[in-house]
Amino acid sequence: MTLKKAYILIFSILIIDQVSKIYVKTHFLLQEKIHVTGWFKLFFIENSGMAWGTEIPGDYGKLVLTLFRIIAVFGIGWWLYDSARRKASNYLIVAIALIWAGAFGNIIDSVFYGVFFSESTTTDLAVFMPDQPYGSVFHGKVVDMLYFPFIEDYVLPEWLPIWGGKEFTFFNAIFNFADMAISTGIGILLVFNKKSFAPPAGEGN
Repeated sequence: MTLKKAYILIFSILIIDQVSKIYVKTHFLLQEKIHVTGWFKLFFIENSGMAWGTEIPGDYGKLVLTLFRIIAVFGIGWWLYDSARRKASNYLIVAIALIWAGAFGNIIDSVFYGVFFSESTTTDLAVFMPDQPYGSVFHGKVVDMLYFPFIEDYVLPEWLPIWGGKEFTFFNAIFNFADMAISTGIGILLVFNKKSFAPPAGEGN
């Protein structure tokens, strides 16, 4: 895959990711849930930290996380450029492009959403470019909305130790298209590891 095609893939993912986030941010109340079809639901939450809401404690935790993401994106970008230049495997280039697009998509939220939007609450919709934004540069929250609970609110049998009688949800992660791109890229590297890291044609002869 050429670098040009990789950029087209990245740009397409970023468009889908940001359009979906902006739509949900401005049309859904915080924690609003809509059943789409089957196991698929839209459930609007905001993530101020890492996966599953993990946060770095302290006043500068969010800033450190955002700066780390930016540095990582530069590193991944160089990896993509170098891989394309060396004519590495298409598996590798596609995987890196997906990871880069996903990481950059979430960085946009972290860096800019705090100054582009008002606060989302359970009673008020967010407004784009308000007089009083909810945060500042580098202190935005990542928008998540994709929810696939295969089993939701199932009450476990009373006879089970510790968890008996409690509600159980299988696959309760809520994520976005950027997260999907990152997970798919990592999945390609894991499943097609040998093909991804095979020497470029002409090397090793």
